[in-house]
Amino acid sequence: MSIFAANALELAPRLIGTKLLVDGVGGTIVETEAYRPDDPASHSFRGLTKTNTALFGPLGHAYVYRSHGLHWCFNVVAEQHGGVLVRALAPEFGIDQMIARRGVMTGLCSGPGRLTQALGINASHDGLPLDKPPFEFVDRLDEPDIISGPRIGLTKAVTEPWRFGLAGSPYLSKPFSKRPASVGPV
Repeated sequence: MSIFAANALELAPRLIGTKLLVDGVGGTIVETEAYRPDDPASHSFRGLTKTNTALFGPLGHAYVYRSHGLHWCFNVVAEQHGGVLVRALAPEFGIDQMIARRGVMTGLCSGPGRLTQALGINASHDGLPLDKPPFEFVDRLDEPDIISGPRIGLTKAVTEPWRFGLAGSPYLSKPFSKRPASVGPV
């Protein structure tokens, strides 16, 4: 799928407004973070390991990893071993399944761990192509208003404004600062 033919900094805002479904469950992506291969916060920064192999494979595939041993995180592999963490989406399809998986009705997909739990994403999805089932990406129809700011929960490269969100979305994992840099339609 040509949407994935971009580096992480191009792809992260480009995914905002795109629909992501896993076995028919999902919604509109409202928040992402970019990770470049030369970024010390990126899993590809130190090179190939047995756990980050998908980042060194074909673009447009899933990179799924366990964060702090607690929850799964879902990334889209971008060009040149970059990755885009999908942080949040607006729940639209299969909401009953999301609620059953999460055990709650609020904040279903607001945060990377909540998103993967709601969509049923786990280690078995690592390395899978995103243009084939169980995944489905539906390109956006219009140019959304996108804001950007620093990424969340990092200890390295914390000031990079590589977190992107749909302006005004109530489904973000965390609000952007009062003065986010607006990148406008992308």
